[in-house]
Amino acid sequence: MYEQKFYSEDISGKSFLVTGGAGFIGSNIVEYLLKHGAGKVRVLDNLSEGLRENVDLFISNPNYEYVEGSITDYTTCLKSCERIDYVLHQAALGSVPRSIKNPVATNEANVTGFLNMLTAAKDSGVKRFVYASSSSVYGDSPDLPKKEERVGKPLSPYAVSKLVDEFYADVFSRTYNMQVIGLRYFNIFGPRQKPDGPYAAAIPLFMDALLNNKSPFINGDGEQTRDFTFVENAVQANIRALFTKVEGATGQVYNVAVAERISINLLFNTLKKLTASEILPTYRDEREGDIRNSLADISKAQKYLEYEPTTRVEKGLEITLTWFKTRKPQKV
Repeated sequence: MYEQKFYSEDISGKSFLVTGGAGFIGSNIVEYLLKHGAGKVRVLDNLSEGLRENVDLFISNPNYEYVEGSITDYTTCLKSCERIDYVLHQAALGSVPRSIKNPVATNEANVTGFLNMLTAAKDSGVKRFVYASSSSVYGDSPDLPKKEERVGKPLSPYAVSKLVDEFYADVFSRTYNMQVIGLRYFNIFGPRQKPDGPYAAAIPLFMDALLNNKSPFINGDGEQTRDFTFVENAVQANIRALFTKVEGATGQVYNVAVAERISINLLFNTLKKLTASEILPTYRDEREGDIRNSLADISKAQKYLEYEPTTRVEKGLEITLTWFKTRKPQKV
């Protein structure tokens, strides 16, 4: 992946910090930056969610640097921002159920950690700060498609943490004249997404189950819909957010999605066909804190970031499934 350049900017003389760079989305961003000749890519990760194998993917590249540490420690954040031009902040504790079970840990990583990174970037003179938000901020809003200016009440501590991040980013943008851009991810999936652990997402769980001839769980009736978004589209949004020169683009948040929705049942049946499986799912109670339907309006990202999703769901599932069958990462 990532043969296509998402922006014409020459990045050979630029330095980047990717927090959470050993994780799913973060490691894909690192791959893009290194493939396109970034002068320096530094990763900050404590491996609580990220994987050592994602660190080892790039360790032989002379332009890559790994720092093991936590964003909850301000000194670590400040040191990681030294001689850095751009920050891509992906580090977080994900998962709605985990946040309901342990709201304190979610707040520590997603709010305190975010504020640490934002402050460190400010104090270090970072040129632009791009961060991961979430579609969970739309909460109980019934509106479809989801537009950036209309959010509802959060339904989980995770959603609260991401909404607080957006408030902090807005304040730092206006108070300190920082160039900050937030990206509201809609159900990102793709290679390097973990299929194991108690908080794994639906697509890797389904793939892992079907490839191992097991029945996966579907929460509720399966007719809830999501705007599933292949990870390459998320990487594109991050890169375009880094370098957009469109007036008024910074100090904003943007939906990152495909603007198409699919039910969980249809998603599962699509994967059944791709794996030639006859396995049936096991239905169970709805998950606390989950929204019923999700669909993004991406017109704002198209206008200000020149974002245009290039990979639709089925193609993304095919690419991801191929990776899951091998799970042998290739070095960059």
